[in-house]
Amino acid sequence: MRYVAVTGVGRSSPEIDRLAEEVGRLLAGRGCVVVTGGLGGVMEAASRGAAEAGGQVLAIVPGTDRLDATRHAGLVVATGAGQARNMAVALTGDAMIAIGVGWGTLSEIGHARKAGRPVVTLAGWELEGVARARTPGEAVDAAMAALGGDPVE
Repeated sequence: MRYVAVTGVGRSSPEIDRLAEEVGRLLAGRGCVVVTGGLGGVMEAASRGAAEAGGQVLAIVPGTDRLDATRHAGLVVATGAGQARNMAVALTGDAMIAIGVGWGTLSEIGHARKAGRPVVTLAGWELEGVARARTPGEAVDAAMAALGGDPVE
């Protein structure tokens, strides 16, 4: 089973949330566990999309209370680590899809790339060594291709 981190800002726009929800739905449809930071915005939208598609969602929250996580998460890790939890999100995913722009998102991209994880951006930065996608489908396809194809059940 593949784990794919979906990262992005906690306060996003309706358009960014729509993209994130579709990414979550598509990942769930391909048998992936969706890993997020467990809070609002992109994290909430991707979790909602995955959960509504019958997928598994793992939320890694910055605080000490699992109840802080989005209601769409099936599993929650309460780190008590604040923003340092970004590293846990980045390294739990076998790949990452980063949606939109934000400093926390950029830190997660950095952690993932430093660890050799493939990263795809959607509606985000153009960064060396990071694939860019124009649509949720392209983002999911690129992440799966970087991992050698769809997961085997």
